[in-house]
Amino acid sequence: MLQEFKKFIAQGNVLDLAVGVLVGAAFGKVVTAFMDDIINPVVGLAVGGVDLSALKIVLKAADPATQTAEVAIRYGSFINVGIQFLITMWVIFLIVKAANKAKLSNSLAPKE
Repeated sequence: MLQEFKKFIAQGNVLDLAVGVLVGAAFGKVVTAFMDDIINPVVGLAVGGVDLSALKIVLKAADPATQTAEVAIRYGSFINVGIQFLITMWVIFLIVKAANKAKLSNSLAPKE
């Protein structure tokens, strides 16, 4: 069984997938930092010093007397995640486009 597992792991697709997952996780952190440290301050400045991630609609205010938490729709956080998703998808699109172009140019190259 150990030999079968080694054979399974050694297959190119499994290793490619593992590398892709790790690179994707690291890239997600880069995009999050980009949003938090670059995009959000610029957007906040543009809309009058508001922290985009703090935008919300309060449905029920917190009540310290009864120790109930605030109930709110945090649409600013949702907008942040949406922008992060679009940035991530754009970069993936550019990478796939470049890879396809490289693959096409390699297939058109004269064979020796």
